[in-house]
Formats: sequence, C-alpha cells, structure tokens
Amino acid sequence: MHKSFIINPANKLGEGGFGPVYKGTLDDGRAIAVKQLSVASHQGKAQFIAEIATKSVVQHRNLVKLYGCCIERVKRLLVYEYLENKSLDQALFARGLAYMHEGSRIRIIHRDVKASNVLLDADLNPKISDFGLAKLYDDKKTHMSTRVAGTIGYLAPEYAMRRHLTEKADAFRFGVVALEIVSGRPNSDSTLEDEQIYLLEWLGIFYFLKYYL
Repeated sequence: MHKSFIINPANKLGEGGFGPVYKGTLDDGRAIAVKQLSVASHQGKAQFIAEIATKSVVQHRNLVKLYGCCIERVKRLLVYEYLENKSLDQALFARGLAYMHEGSRIRIIHRDVKASNVLLDADLNPKISDFGLAKLYDDKKTHMSTRVAGTIGYLAPEYAMRRHLTEKADAFRFGVVALEIVSGRPNSDSTLEDEQIYLLEWLGIFYFLKYYL
C-alpha cells in the first residue's frame, strides 16, 4: 500500500556514512525514521539495495522494521519504524542475532553490529538496525571470504586479518557491545593515548598489568 509522509529538516536525528536520518510522519499518524542516501555517501547504491534485499526477507521483534523505500531520480530514501529511545550507545539484542544466524530461513551476517546500530523502542526493547553491510551466507560452508567492512574496534581477528567471515564475527561484535555496557566506556575514545583508544586494547593493558606485573 502506498503511503505518503512528511519530513521536516528541523527533525534531523543524526547522520552516518549512509547519509542523514530524519524523523517523519506517515499520513496515518505513525512516526517514522527516514534515512536519506547522501550523494557523497561512501556506502552508495550497493548498500541501499542490500538493506532493502535483506530486510525484505527477514522480520523479527528484535530487528528494526523497514516500512518501505523511495527512489525518485537521484533521491533515495529508506523508511523505518521510529524508535523513540534512540540507540543503545545513548541509553540485549542477542535474540535478534540468534534469529538471523539460526532461526531465519535466510542466514544473515550483519557485519556492523555496534551500540549505535541497536535502537530502543518505547518499551526499551532493543532492535538491530542498519543492514547495509549485511551478507547472506550458506551455513553448509565453513566461512565466506569477502572484503573487510565494519567499524574498527568491533572486528573479529579472523575476519580483520584473513577476511574469513562467519556468524562468529557478529558474536564477537556482540561481545564488544557487552563489554561497553559492563565497563561503562565506548568502543573508542580519542581522548586517550594511542594504545588505549579502542576498548579491547584498553582492557588488554589492564589484563597485562594484573597477571604479569
């Protein structure tokens, strides 16, 4: 069913590598989040298509709903349910990951699980968003080889060094998010010394000090 919506530039929620995100309203009154592909986006058309293709085959209570898309000349928009409690890094989503890896008819590796890609609805239910880098995979294979993509600090070693991608890469990212929650510090902090900028490096120093000094 075709729906129209209204976007007010004053309601800009933020901006990422894909482009700006606005809060909007459907003509039936539902609040939505509208992600607009930037002309200068480094993710580009491929991720726009991947997002639509991935979200059209999977639906789960812990995955952000994609209501639809709009393609008009150079303008490309993705329309999602609006989650009023923002993302996890401003406030666990293991069930959503388990569904993508094991419960869905199509197996999916997200490749960019991080705190800012886990949004919270009005009841604080976490939902995984941003499927632009997601990959479909055959669970009969031990791994797939692909270019490295994602956010530094969340990359599993075997993926970052050998480009071997499995669902374990998402599990590793989930672990980093859990560490962010437990430690109370973000994945990266540019105010710290170079060897302590990323959370895992910072924790590694504490581990060394505890067991070797």
